[in-house]
Amino acid sequence: MRSHMTIQPKILYYGAPVVLLSTENADGSTNISPISSSWALGYFVILGLGMGSQGLENLKQRPECVINLADASMWHKVEALASLTGRDPVPPYKQDLGFRYVKDKFAAGSFTPVPSLSVQPERIGECALQLEAVVRQIRIPEYAGSFAIVETEVLQVHADEQIVIGDRYVNPKAWNPLMYNFRHYFGLGEELGKTYRSET
Repeated sequence: MRSHMTIQPKILYYGAPVVLLSTENADGSTNISPISSSWALGYFVILGLGMGSQGLENLKQRPECVINLADASMWHKVEALASLTGRDPVPPYKQDLGFRYVKDKFAAGSFTPVPSLSVQPERIGECALQLEAVVRQIRIPEYAGSFAIVETEVLQVHADEQIVIGDRYVNPKAWNPLMYNFRHYFGLGEELGKTYRSET
């Protein structure tokens, strides 16, 4: 039996994969937003984005994106984008946090742009998993006015050949997603087992 205490952490990023979200700017260029709030249900991926972010504003106007999933080796590249915003001018709350405007996030993160097949935003070549998606709904809950819930549907899945088994499965022993755990970066540990529904 564990001994518990009641706490009030500043944030609840209790461990989720890091997403580098590609969205299309008004001029046709691609913005990259690092986010850590997402989950999948079948081919639908739910994203949490901060209000006033360039990524969210882009999705409101041009409802297409690429959900690029970073692997653990990429944490330095992800962190290179952490204090950058594609919003010009920088919103006051982001100024207070030390953000600065950078238009070319590909250059800032040393990423390679790759054309998408079904959507306008470019994919990030260094990401082993890239999910092209369209926005189905954006909800702004009254109870949490500083965040938006973005519901997307995945149209295309691109996977690095080195993490694929056959032509359908991602090899969980080869795929090591970058995890954001209470504002620290982690990879996965050794496999502990698998669910009865696993086909690999």
